Amino acid sequence: MFGPTTVFGFILATLFGAGFHLLVGGDARRLALFLLAGWVGFGAGQLVGIMFSINIFNVGTLHLVTAALGAVMALICANIFTTDKNRKRSIQ
Repeated sequence: MFGPTTVFGFILATLFGAGFHLLVGGDARRLALFLLAGWVGFGAGQLVGIMFSINIFNVGTLHLVTAALGAVMALICANIFTTDKNRKRSIQ
């Protein structure tokens, strides 16, 4: 059984991914990618907050600032690496 902090973190990470998809747009594949990137980035940010004891704005044991920054960075990286504009370069 998961604790309330884990469930709250999962909900926040899902909201980050879904909100980013709402802003950027795309199909269902990109939604799945953004959700996955939000979850992984949120977890990585949480681990960074725990390892370096960054206690800026904690909600219980959830390091909210570092987790949110991790999610945002992962979402931006996922968007950059999957955008078609970067792949279409004319060779002259």
